[in-house]
Amino acid sequence: MNIIDLRSDTVTLPTKEMHEAISNAELGDDVFQEDPTVNRLEKLAAEKFNKEAAIFLPSGTMANLVAVLTHCQRGDEVILGDQSHTFLYEAGGISSFGGVHSRQLKNHDDGTMSIEDIKSAIRKKDVHFPPSRLICLENTHNRCLGMPLDINYINDVADIARNNNMSVHIDGARIFNAAVATGSSVSDLTKEVESVSFCLSKGLSAPSGSLLCGESSFIQRARFNRKALGGGMRQAGILAAAGIVALNVMSKKIVQDHQNAKKLADGISKIDGINLELEKTKTNIIYFMLDHPKVNSSALLEFMEKKNIRFFELAPNWFRLVTHSGISNESIDYVVNEFDHFFAKA
Repeated sequence: MNIIDLRSDTVTLPTKEMHEAISNAELGDDVFQEDPTVNRLEKLAAEKFNKEAAIFLPSGTMANLVAVLTHCQRGDEVILGDQSHTFLYEAGGISSFGGVHSRQLKNHDDGTMSIEDIKSAIRKKDVHFPPSRLICLENTHNRCLGMPLDINYINDVADIARNNNMSVHIDGARIFNAAVATGSSVSDLTKEVESVSFCLSKGLSAPSGSLLCGESSFIQRARFNRKALGGGMRQAGILAAAGIVALNVMSKKIVQDHQNAKKLADGISKIDGINLELEKTKTNIIYFMLDHPKVNSSALLEFMEKKNIRFFELAPNWFRLVTHSGISNESIDYVVNEFDHFFAKA
């Protein structure tokens, strides 16, 4: 049987409609801003987020890096969470390439940083301190149980930034998941922030690419930083064509991924030896702890691999499962049954 890959929603494959769009894509040189398909994708993204402009980038990591470099000068400070993707998983790019200092605050299980902690972290003007320039949020928050951020929280943080002459960037790699979970549109979730990036190659199933949205002047500066980092692509419409399908079609199907995640979480939460807080499964990401005296993580992963089921152990006895467009309702039934079989033999 086919592999049921729950390691991440980055393993999604392009749909048939995307393959057709790629085959028929009208192409040009995007560095000259002459690729009509890229231009259509950027216009579509800006419209969906109600921002003035957008820029297509090869990856989410580059999109976040370009955002920070565009907001900040060398020696500036960015406030972000200690569990954020930018801090943990982007190779320290904002420091190594941008000379930007990071101030890490504790992320709570719901993905937020304390409002009071944010206020306290903002530097006063003093020769001893780097200037506080930017606050970065992540929505949904990968390491924090895939939690979506509440729109009121986002707006509260934006108010703090405005009152201190700072900006807010949202790493919205999975922001369409946040929109489904909260019942808010992506434009409402990002209305009060200066920039947002989002990924096309996770739950939206495109083969590659992310977009960064913001004011026209911001995006124009971002184009310079993208080029400097080697992110300028030529006939990138081949990728952008799939991105247009992702936004127009796949964004409407994310609700199915959430339904599958809920079903999977509900099924395995009933198993003795799995510690899972069902009410905290809000999107397509499920975390659970292995809590069984006769079972170790290696045995669990080995058993599941033999059953063609893959998922990650992120820390000792702490696991993540991610649903996506490649996971069917029938696949969920199979996975729950195999979890049952494994623990029944323990």
